[in-house]
Amino acid sequence: MQRWQVVIVRYGTRQTVRSDVYLNHHLYGEPDGPIGMDYFFWVLRGAGRTIVVDTGFSAAGGANRKRTTLIEPAAALDALGVDRATGPPVVVTHAHYDHIGNLGLFPMSPVSIARAEYDFWTGPYANRTLLHHSVEDDEIAHLRQVESEGRLRPFADEAVLAPGVRLIRLGGHTPGQTVVLVDTSAGPVLLASDAVHYYEEYQRSMPFTQVANLIDMYAGFERIRGMVDSGEVRYLVPGHDPATLARFGGTDGTYATIGEAP
Repeated sequence: MQRWQVVIVRYGTRQTVRSDVYLNHHLYGEPDGPIGMDYFFWVLRGAGRTIVVDTGFSAAGGANRKRTTLIEPAAALDALGVDRATGPPVVVTHAHYDHIGNLGLFPMSPVSIARAEYDFWTGPYANRTLLHHSVEDDEIAHLRQVESEGRLRPFADEAVLAPGVRLIRLGGHTPGQTVVLVDTSAGPVLLASDAVHYYEEYQRSMPFTQVANLIDMYAGFERIRGMVDSGEVRYLVPGHDPATLARFGGTDGTYATIGEAP
């Protein structure tokens, strides 16, 4: 079985309050308070192959929402030795601005995305206010361009991208919200992306404020919990928790790794 190394890349951050990240926070009967939010993408390396999972927010997407960029994603990719000219596969876990903002850095790459995700953001409801605020129009247009160029690799509910790399659509946060299960030398890693923004969100089943289907989000927590309890997943990596990097041994504020490089 092929083993991969997972590289967690922290490229941005912001400070906000709990009521801004947890849906109907007042219903929990708890005081509001400050909370951080980090922004990540992930790089998988194995046996001479590289897979990029999400591409972070663009300069425009981050500026439009007053996010703090810690390192430009292109610079982080270069520092990791990712050769974009070779067209490494890219996984889009969902099409929010902070996950597809730099797809243009990969003009030769095949792009895997859940069919439900692509169909939603190119469909009739994508411009509704409560949904549209999470995307950039030119980035959705670029996703359409990827499809027109024949580089889109849509899948239904599950797909094996490579030996040891499995894509699973959970929905909830968005219609096609996808998690990535990766075999590493340290054990199986679940890149939860925004199916789990925070460890607390998952542990307490506290849905995030932006949700396409609340029942699917709750069901996603339960499915991930079952995967962890059964041993199918050893390490859970959330999409935005500021504790993530330190939990996996990151010491420089930008990178952490899980597993040995093959």
